[in-house]
Amino acid sequence: MVKRRRYTPLLAALIALGLGVLAARAAFAGWLEHGPAIFLSLAESGMSWCF
Repeated sequence: MVKRRRYTPLLAALIALGLGVLAARAAFAGWLEHGPAIFLSLAESGMSWCF
């Protein structure tokens, strides 16, 4: 009988890491695209000092 190694914790960690990287890239791309508008809306509401 052949022993099969189970890599499920490693696979789950790699999938979670990959999804986190994709989410970070999407957030960064959104900030690059809409950053000035976001900053102006924060400035209008008086919250730009937080950043």
